[in-house]
Amino acid sequence: MKGKNKMTIYDLKVKNRNGEDVLLGNYRGKVLIIVNTATGCGFTPQYEGLEKLYREYHDKGLEILDFPCNQFGNQAPGSDDEIHEFCALKYNTSFDQFAKIEVNGENESSLYTYLKEQIKDDEIKGLKNKMAMKAIEKISKTATKDGDIKWNFTKFLVNKEGTVVKRYSPTYKPEDMEEEIKKLI
Repeated sequence: MKGKNKMTIYDLKVKNRNGEDVLLGNYRGKVLIIVNTATGCGFTPQYEGLEKLYREYHDKGLEILDFPCNQFGNQAPGSDDEIHEFCALKYNTSFDQFAKIEVNGENESSLYTYLKEQIKDDEIKGLKNKMAMKAIEKISKTATKDGDIKWNFTKFLVNKEGTVVKRYSPTYKPEDMEEEIKKLI
């Protein structure tokens, strides 16, 4: 920690799929996409776009941190191993996938508490997507306060200095993030 209330993303720890602590400081100097995911969601095909970005920009400094979450319609019911196996087999994912977490509520991950404090509102592209997000907000049972994650596949973009620079709605396709990623790399 760097003084009172000066915590950075690099001070936080998360659990990997094996239950081991991982310090986010290990990702210092990298551009990060942090995303809450689910294997049974209408947005699950976004794994394809995420993997494409990862393969294109990983060698240039991009890391994708995948946090499965079962808080929205019970769409990630499997164990961490089952979720990982599904993603690897169906979408050939190769980026880091962590232990399942909660992103809202009293048991929410400290990472998501931090991310939501940095940027409260999703960036939504297009009228159709804005309308879809309005419908999602109505069925989201865990998004009860301002800034809460509304559904699976909310994406946060973090620059090389650890600053959260964007928050994208679930309807925002990973490939539409490419220009912003290029600027940060």
